[in-house]
Amino acid sequence: MASDNSLAADPANDSAGDFPATYYHATLNSAPAHASLSPTLNNSLGDSITADVCVVGGGLTGVSSALNLAERGCSVVLLEAKRIGHGASGRNGGQLVSGFSCEMERIRQEVGLEVSKIFWALSREALAEVEARITRHAISCDHRSGYFYAAKNLQQMAYLQALHQEWRTLYGYDQTTLVARDAVPQWVGTELYHGGLADAGGGQIHPLNYLLGLAEAAQQAGVQLFEDSAATRIDRGAQPRVHTASGQVRAKHLVLAGNAYLGGLVPELQRRLARVSSFVGVTPPLDPALAARIMPADVAVSDCDAVLDYYRMTGDGRLLFGAGANYAARQPATLKSYLAGRIKTVFPALVDIPLEHAWSGHIGVTVNRIPDFGRLGPSIHYAQGFSGHGVALTGLAGKLIAESITGLPERFDLFAGIEHRPFPGGPFKTPALVLAMAYYKLRDRLG
Repeated sequence: MASDNSLAADPANDSAGDFPATYYHATLNSAPAHASLSPTLNNSLGDSITADVCVVGGGLTGVSSALNLAERGCSVVLLEAKRIGHGASGRNGGQLVSGFSCEMERIRQEVGLEVSKIFWALSREALAEVEARITRHAISCDHRSGYFYAAKNLQQMAYLQALHQEWRTLYGYDQTTLVARDAVPQWVGTELYHGGLADAGGGQIHPLNYLLGLAEAAQQAGVQLFEDSAATRIDRGAQPRVHTASGQVRAKHLVLAGNAYLGGLVPELQRRLARVSSFVGVTPPLDPALAARIMPADVAVSDCDAVLDYYRMTGDGRLLFGAGANYAARQPATLKSYLAGRIKTVFPALVDIPLEHAWSGHIGVTVNRIPDFGRLGPSIHYAQGFSGHGVALTGLAGKLIAESITGLPERFDLFAGIEHRPFPGGPFKTPALVLAMAYYKLRDRLG
């Protein structure tokens, strides 16, 4: 992914050996390179290496799976096609959000009220796991607490009131506070919003520094990490074999953690995902007085539109602003101009402040917006489709995958039991999704 001077139409095409030019990659704590899988690693199996588990994908899901598995005594090999954190895990908004991308009502429809309470508890465990890992591994990733859901009209405010009530009465969650319109300036310095919902249980991090901290912990736990090692073919069976351009891994278990970047490697998983592009930009450091005026509470923010804006202040005083959801998986021709226009709508005072970084990334979205966890036979686990809520839920996925592989499948099976349908339209699903999003954009504007 590149800045506006060299925009990539598809971030998956960025060169394998280099990090994309995002703000996160420009502000790394450290990023040691890992060798690619090579025939020089041969053992008695010739061009293969062996492990208890092979993980495909070096994002938050894959690294979390590898770390949890290693902590449970498994030998683990992780294959990343480019660099650790090259995909969505190194490009997202860094927001830690309560719940799931779908409404809890949708989960209740799938599993019933009592089991939905377990799902809610798991979503809270996901956020607690992020904090625990940061502490356990001493990861410096600018972790801060606090979240604000902003209502742009009275209809959205009514939605937030109902959400507040539902979370309290059905799930016993007491960390949210309704914010009336006259109190919005205490949270966000804009006249755009009619009110909001403050959530003390949400938060924000530098997601790439967090991921690289997990990768370092995984390596210390014995995980073999290989970069520039794209999986080109999978031989399924009792002991799956993963092929790369220069080697193979044979394992008792395989974890597929590529999400929207897995491509056509596993067609049945690809059919259940829409690959959506989202866009992020970062300003230069703002004047402290201006930063305090537009973001007085220093919390992560998102609005309630179908195609939402989401933003926060970075630890070094910049505004990081995300917007858009392009179901054609393409980005605007002038990305910085597009994002600057969205920022101006929220914060007119920033009209003359340029963006220093701008990039896009792919999100994997399911039809029902519930994460898609499951198995392809007894030896292959996968997790995908976090639908924009992946910063914390990916860590939960890795934890539950490790539990399942090591003999405790019950919690993983709660997710695996949910049916995920393929997107309608087959190969023609992208135009249908674009039309659907155009409808929801119009509905948001009309309030």
